[in-house]
Parts: sequence; structure tokens; C-alpha cells
Amino acid sequence: MFSESVEMLRYTLFYLPLISLVAFAGGILNSHKKFALPAATPILLNISLIASVYFLRDSFAIPVKSLAVGVLIAGILQLLVQIPALMKLGLFPKFKFGFKDSKVKKVMKLMVPTLFGSSVAQINLLLDTLIATMLPIAGSVTFLYYSDRLLEFPLGVFAIAISTVILPTLSQQFAKNDRKKFMQTMQWALNLGFFIAIPAAIGLAVLARNVVITLFQYSAFDSSASELTALSLMAYMLALPAFVINKILLPAYYSRKDTKTPVKVGIIALFANMLLNVLFVAILWYFEVLALHVGLALASAVSGWMQTYMLYKGLRKQNVIPEGVLQWSMILRILLASIFMALAIVLLLINLGQWSELLWYSRAANLMLCIFVGLMVYLLSLMLMKVRVKNLLVLN
Repeated sequence: MFSESVEMLRYTLFYLPLISLVAFAGGILNSHKKFALPAATPILLNISLIASVYFLRDSFAIPVKSLAVGVLIAGILQLLVQIPALMKLGLFPKFKFGFKDSKVKKVMKLMVPTLFGSSVAQINLLLDTLIATMLPIAGSVTFLYYSDRLLEFPLGVFAIAISTVILPTLSQQFAKNDRKKFMQTMQWALNLGFFIAIPAAIGLAVLARNVVITLFQYSAFDSSASELTALSLMAYMLALPAFVINKILLPAYYSRKDTKTPVKVGIIALFANMLLNVLFVAILWYFEVLALHVGLALASAVSGWMQTYMLYKGLRKQNVIPEGVLQWSMILRILLASIFMALAIVLLLINLGQWSELLWYSRAANLMLCIFVGLMVYLLSLMLMKVRVKNLLVLN
């Protein structure tokens, strides 16, 4: 198994330089407000993985190797589709070594701390995984991985999209010294972040068990594994709003070329997460709780909120954003609407029977029904509380 894992790693390592070039090309396009193609490019990874499993699995003694090949193919495709867009803008870069160039030095100087500041959550996940391998319950790594994938879904679809859109806008507004529009952009982004993150967190927490059963409870993944995965997913949902807001606050620093502050905050959050990992796992162990891996998810949640608080306070201290940028009345109405949504989903679940006894298509249909009903209740509640949803979705 070890040798097979190493061989798969050799395939996937080539993906690293390819996806770096993809990100570089996407950054160029985003800076010119061409968001659609870079946003759609990751779809090719999913298509490539599915196609590789379908067509190449019989080409290997161990079928899972086809996924590693699929990752490599995806990297090539993702890069190729962006090249025509760069050429159309006349921005296809000419590759040459020039590390002594002043602009290159400036980018490198700004990039290094940015890399760390943007990846604290991923580093925390790596530490969580390492500790999970030492826990007595077999499968702890799997439970955390699956729940993290579900956490990353709203982050990848919405939070990163908002962050990507506002960064060039904030950079232009800062360059023009337009503080009023800078504040308006931040306020819109924060409201939109809460509008998405709070109901997503509450909804996924309520539907945690049902989502896990629908997606994963087949074959060797039994009901016990579903329960343990659902517990860590619910713990991660405590952190979802924090992770979303982090993605929105960071561009406020990067647009001003302040990459050092996020790094300092990230280091504090990282060490806090390490200490909290040990503390929460020890507390759960002391009370003889079986699901020790939940302590790791709770640690990520607390450290995530710590990072959010410090990033926000940093912007306030630097007088980048005023106190009124957070509209607490709006956040409260979003929270209330999300609670009404959760109650509606709970009432619906009571009448849908035993989820694990259903076939996969019935599970999927019921899950879609719960999501649809929850969404309708959420939006209707906001309308009754006189929240203009259109204003939350569109930056004026």
C-alpha cells in the first residue's frame, strides 16, 4: 500500500506546477474583471476525475490510480483553457528569468507572507489530520476529511468567489483614496458573507446526518461512520461563518499591500489551534466521549473565530473600516431567518422517515426537498423582516 501511495503521489506532484500556472493566469484575468472563466476552470477537475475513473480504472491493477492520472490530466486542461483568454487580452506572458527585476522582487516580497496568511485553515487541517492518526478510533482521519470536504463546499463556491471579486475593486478604490466606496464594498461583502454563511452553517448542522448518509453511507461506510462524520461536520459548522468572513477581511489587507498583519494573526491562530486541539481532545477523553476527533473540529472553530476577531480589530485599529461596517441589525435578521429555516427543516425531517433505509435516489430527492423548503422559508422570512435580498446580492 505504501509503494502504491508513493507512485500515485508522483503522478499528482506534476499537478502542483500546473495549478500554480492556472492560478497565475486566473489572477491576470481577475485583475481585468474577467471572473467567469477562472471560476469555471475547477469544474474540469471534477470532469477529469469522473472520466478517468470511468475510462482508465481497468488500465491499472489498483483502479484508484486512475484518479491520480485524472488529477494530472485536469491540470493540463485547466491551463490550456485559460491560454486563449489571455491571448485575446494580449496578456499572454513571455516566460523569462528576471528575479532581479524590481517588480518581480516586489511581488515576491508581498507574496510570501500572503501565502501563509491565506493558508492557515489548510495548515490547521493538516495538523488535525496528523493528530487524528493517533486517535484510538479507526477512521478518525476519514471522518474529519469527509466533514471538511462538506465545509469546503460553501467556502469554495461562495467565500472564495466573493474574495476574488472584491480584491481588484478594493485595490482600485484604495489607489484612488476613495474611502467611502471602499467601506461600501466591504459592507456589501460582509453582509453577503453573513447572508450565505449563517444559513449554510445552520442548515448543514441540522442536516449533517442526512447529508452524510446521502453522500457516503454505502458499502463499507456504515451507519456508525455516518454518525461520527456528522458529529465532526456539526462542529465544523460552528466555524463556517468565521472562515467565510476571513476570506472577505483578508482582501482589505492585501488591497493595501499589507501582507504582514494577516501573517501575524495567522501565526497566533495556528498556535491557538494546536493548543486547543490537545485541550479539547483531552477534555473529551476525560469525559469518555467516543468521538475524540470532534475535539479537533471544535479547535478549528474556536481558532477560526479568533482569527476573524483579530483581522477585524486590525482593520478597525488601522482606521481602514469604520465601526458601522458591520450592520448588526442585518446580521440579527439573517440569524432569525436561519433559525426559522432550521425549524422548518426539522419539522419536515420528522415526516420523512428513516433516512438510512431509503435508496440513494430517494435520499437525494428528500435532501433536495429539505434544501428547497429551507431556502424558501429563509428568503420569505427575510422578506417579512423587510430585508431587500437583491441589495445583498448586487454591489451598487
